[in-house]
Amino acid sequence: MKIIVQPQKGDSYKLLFYDGRNVRGAGFVELQDTPRGPRPTKYRVKWGAKKDYRHTPSKDLIANFREADVRLTKRDHRFETFLEAFQVKTGTVDACRMCLLDEKFTPLDGTNTVQFGKNEKICLDCARRELRREVSHLGRLGRDGISHLEQLLLEFRNLDRVLATLNPEKMTIGAALFDKLEAHPVMTTAPLEELPLPRQFIDACGVKQLMPAQQLAVEAGLLYGKDLLVVAATASGKTFIGEMAGMKNYLEGRGRTLFLVPLVALANQKYERFTERYGKFARTGLLTGVSRLNLPETRKVGDRNPQAPIIVGTYEGVDNMIRCGQRMANIATVVIDEVQMLEDPERGHRLDGMIARLKYLAPQAQYLYLSATIGSPKVLAKKLNCTLVQYADRPVGLERYLLFVERKQKIPTIKQMTTEEYKRTSSKGFRGQTIIFTNARVRCHTIADALGMRAAAYHAGLSSVERRDVETRFSQGKLMAVVTTAALGAGVDFPASQVIFDALAMGRDWLSVQEFNQMAGRAGRPDYHDLGRVVILAEPGGSYSRENPGTEEEIAIRLLKGEMEEVAPEHNFEQSSEEYVANAVACGGEEADLNRINTTMVGSMEPVLPDLVANKLVEKHGTRLVMTPLARVMAEHFIGMERLLEIVRLTRKMEDPVEIIAELESWDLEKETKPDPVKPKEPKPGKPSARRHR
Repeated sequence: MKIIVQPQKGDSYKLLFYDGRNVRGAGFVELQDTPRGPRPTKYRVKWGAKKDYRHTPSKDLIANFREADVRLTKRDHRFETFLEAFQVKTGTVDACRMCLLDEKFTPLDGTNTVQFGKNEKICLDCARRELRREVSHLGRLGRDGISHLEQLLLEFRNLDRVLATLNPEKMTIGAALFDKLEAHPVMTTAPLEELPLPRQFIDACGVKQLMPAQQLAVEAGLLYGKDLLVVAATASGKTFIGEMAGMKNYLEGRGRTLFLVPLVALANQKYERFTERYGKFARTGLLTGVSRLNLPETRKVGDRNPQAPIIVGTYEGVDNMIRCGQRMANIATVVIDEVQMLEDPERGHRLDGMIARLKYLAPQAQYLYLSATIGSPKVLAKKLNCTLVQYADRPVGLERYLLFVERKQKIPTIKQMTTEEYKRTSSKGFRGQTIIFTNARVRCHTIADALGMRAAAYHAGLSSVERRDVETRFSQGKLMAVVTTAALGAGVDFPASQVIFDALAMGRDWLSVQEFNQMAGRAGRPDYHDLGRVVILAEPGGSYSRENPGTEEEIAIRLLKGEMEEVAPEHNFEQSSEEYVANAVACGGEEADLNRINTTMVGSMEPVLPDLVANKLVEKHGTRLVMTPLARVMAEHFIGMERLLEIVRLTRKMEDPVEIIAELESWDLEKETKPDPVKPKEPKPGKPSARRHR
């Protein structure tokens, strides 16, 4: 039997009788001074489950002391003097004070100890209960958020430090560290001089030594025409992989290069890069969509020659030429940047179809697919019929932080973190700069205005002149932060050391793991920074829809822990009909060729031909399919069969174009809220609507 003695206020002491597994009884005793020294008085005790304490003779206590191992929770000279008078040996024990208050005994042995306050330690179970009690005051923190805090408690063993993650004003950034992706030693790579590359290219490209991902691509047959899927972190040199193959093929007479990207801003950036590097011996053409508004900022930028040796374009810009029946002649290299866009619910089917159409029109070309984030890349490489080159190591370490922050505290927290980051200078001489992702253009301006003159909003709603100004000032280090929607997530090349997520939704949807990793990967550049930092500001209980489950802190943890899914798009009827007619235009309607293009696509297609024929959009003439003018409208204007038929119906009953557009908008909205009538699809987990309700 152990007797645990806990000194109380004044002359009182609490006693617990412990049998090695359970507390069997509890008591209180007071000491009074006598001529012979301190002696016990007013001894009360209870045993088992009894609630009442009974006064007991002091001689029973002394008998119990002599038969037990007596331990004090802290040194007490008076009590120790009393025990010595009766030849009772004693010692001390570290015990959880909170357990003792509940008449439980938990020794603190280091494995179950948590710091509580400046000078106290408690057991892990009591720390968990105290954590939950504190969190309950918020009232909105979900199960995943609480589990994350308990995990931090296990890691830090400091309750105040964990609770500080809920209070940005008291928090130190180290307390919010979720994990760290370590930098890896850079592998040995070859100098460009040793590679079979044209002299003109080596002199113009500005690169002396390969980066690791580039080395692996060369070893996989890049310079010998091999088709490759290159999956490597942001800033690992994927663009230059395309440049090496494209310029080698062009300068050695095999043909021109197509370099395709998802965004106009990214296309403009690549256009300027290629023009500056290779303009003396290879013109670069730019193929992007052009606004119909004749304003200075929307007029054509760059050389729009589709016959240029290097063509940089957006997916839709190049695909429009194919859909209009134009041939892409003499193409030797096709580079598809950000190929993970195959999973995009709005544009993925068009990228999928365009790749299949290009393979039909330029079967001899070398195809290079580039991405920083892809789930199951081996599976996708097999579907694309190419060799996988994967480089997972990061040249710069990446720290990821999770802060639970109320919405009203987000902007002050962002301001503090961006300001502190801008004060830092890396060993390469560059200041720390921040990209802030949020979910709405209005919010971009709200945050940027709050941050002051050294911050700017950046989104698709700005003119090209305004966007170019932001890009230039950021690249020159004049801005400490840009605040953006998804526009920067797809790869516009900004040297940011820190990425902050003000929201985990872009537009109406939660981010997917792939989208999150793509955006987070913007932090930390090997030529600029020593370390990258990703910070999520998650609102406890924050919801973006009444109809869908998930709160912001739960989504944050899922994103940080989540794994990317396999790229396996399923194109619904509307998407399938659009791609089917576009494929038919590309091959001239020959059914065998059309089937070959369709089966080349990565995603699965719905059977649409019977409906196209039934609605007199396609006519079958033996083995050839003839596109009607309306079917060609479908292909050229990127619309599916049902939308086309609705447009035709509206034009027959209305004359005012504005009324037609309004009705079409209502029809689109109704379609979005209904499941696919041909093949209903369940929404992906973690992708609820992001319309905010407050």
